[in-house]
Amino acid sequence: EYRGMVKHTGGCHCGAVRFEVWASADLHVFNCNCSICTKKQNRHFIVPASRFKLLKGADNLTTYTFNTHRAQHTFCKTCGVQSFYTPRSNPDGYGIAPHCLDDGTVQTIITEDINGKEWEKAVKEHKTIRDMSKP
Repeated sequence: EYRGMVKHTGGCHCGAVRFEVWASADLHVFNCNCSICTKKQNRHFIVPASRFKLLKGADNLTTYTFNTHRAQHTFCKTCGVQSFYTPRSNPDGYGIAPHCLDDGTVQTIITEDINGKEWEKAVKEHKTIRDMSKP
C-alpha cells in the first residue's frame, strides 16, 4: 500500500493493545536523553498518523502528560507498556517503540542520539525530525 514500506504489527506485553504501522524495514530510531525518555528507556521511530492504525485496545490505553502537555505518553493500563505515543516534536504523528514490533519485518535499526535535555535547541537544529510525521 505504501511504496517502499512494510507493514509492521506490534503491541504491548499483555496483548490488550495492538497496532499496525507502515514504515521502512530499515528504521531510524531516536534515543532521547530527556527526563521521561531516560526513565522509560524510550527509543522510537516517527511516522505520520496516516500510517498508523490502532487495531485494538483504545479502551485499555491511558495517557500521561507533563510540562507543555504536548507529548501524549500513552500506555497499556494492564501491563504498563508504552508501545507508541504522540511525541512533542511531531504531534501530527506517532513515535513507535521498535522493541514492541512483532518479529520478522525489521531489517536494520539505525539509532540517533538526540539531546532532549535541551529539547527546544535539539529539535530546532535537527534537519529532518519535524518532517518525519509528514505523509
